Amino acid sequence: MSTAPPRFTASVPVFLRYLDRLGTWVDRAAAEPALLTARLAPDMLPFHTQVEVAANFALRTCFPLAGLPVPPYGDMPPTADGLRRRLARASTLVAALDPAAFAVPREVEDTAGQARLVLPADDFLHLYALPNFFFHVGAAYHILRHAGLPIGKADFDGFHVYG
Repeated sequence: MSTAPPRFTASVPVFLRYLDRLGTWVDRAAAEPALLTARLAPDMLPFHTQVEVAANFALRTCFPLAGLPVPPYGDMPPTADGLRRRLARASTLVAALDPAAFAVPREVEDTAGQARLVLPADDFLHLYALPNFFFHVGAAYHILRHAGLPIGKADFDGFHVYG
């Protein structure tokens, strides 16, 4: 019995779980289409863009960690259906990655805004990619919560249960 490399277990299952969580929020937001364009502040991205960026971040993290080029994100409309398709596509592509490819030591190149990053893979994952992914996941959650959608911590992580 083989175990997956630590870099794989610290990335792929985490991205898959929270892409799924995002999908449940999209389903709930779809009942009120105005939520898709809601935002926390005028200079922040709207809900649909937060979801898109999070889905894209899963690809732009996991593929380089596996030593592969980032696939095209796809051109999907900023609708509930388009967001569902984007999340499903990202999940399918990430889930298909070979765990063994994550064991190879490598540096990852990316951009952070206008800054160019070149980081060892573990630093890229833990210090840059996961925090940025969760920034956008958290922003999406907080937009819906702020707009009055009755979601809570149990909806965020899928583990908590409250009476």
